[in-house]
Amino acid sequence: MTRQRRRHLIRKRRTTTGLALVAAVSFIAGMTDAIGLILSGDFVSFMSGNTTRAAISVADGDYSHALTLFGAIWVFILGNALGIVLAHRVSARRAFVVLSTVAILLAGASVLPADYLRMQFYLVVLSMGLINATVEQIEGLPIGLTYITGALSRFGRGIGRWMIGDRNPRGWLIQTVPWTGMAAGAVTGAFITHSMGKDALSVVAMLTIVVALATRALPRPLHLHFQQPIVHRRRDAL
Repeated sequence: MTRQRRRHLIRKRRTTTGLALVAAVSFIAGMTDAIGLILSGDFVSFMSGNTTRAAISVADGDYSHALTLFGAIWVFILGNALGIVLAHRVSARRAFVVLSTVAILLAGASVLPADYLRMQFYLVVLSMGLINATVEQIEGLPIGLTYITGALSRFGRGIGRWMIGDRNPRGWLIQTVPWTGMAAGAVTGAFITHSMGKDALSVVAMLTIVVALATRALPRPLHLHFQQPIVHRRRDAL
């Protein structure tokens, strides 16, 4: 086997593994999004929607709801930041650490009493921000796990490029994977919530643990490959 052929096979295996992980994590995100929306009436990962709803609440004089949503936006941002810190502080098994933390947050939200609905909402939002750090890229291409609008935008622009003669589908066909995973997960989450209520969060927490344990079988280089590298600027370059 030539070196070029071997590199091609390694890259193909790496891409396939990454997309399988993206599909699984997007499925979890879709389940959580549907469960959170049904239980709270607000989005737990769609911060564009929460921004618009918060603005409408301000215009309607519902300042309490507006503050809740603006708070959710900052909790989501905090979750993304925390996910990156966790992913880059551990030396190995980064996806496992991130997903395990997500599972703990979801499990905590599932056991909160009914008097703590806002706390439950924020814990779920925090977990959805954090989950984005599981996979940041596939072969150098950005991938969104909860930012499905971005995936669809990249997919649409890819179709446009194909129509004007660009025959390289690599950069945009993979964007259908997170959308498909989230859509399937949202349908599943909605059905589970209608039958189990708040206990649906414990189901998604257990599923997250299963996926987290599965990632332990991945070689360490793959965990590193799915994260964007950290660029440290030298002080003398400032």
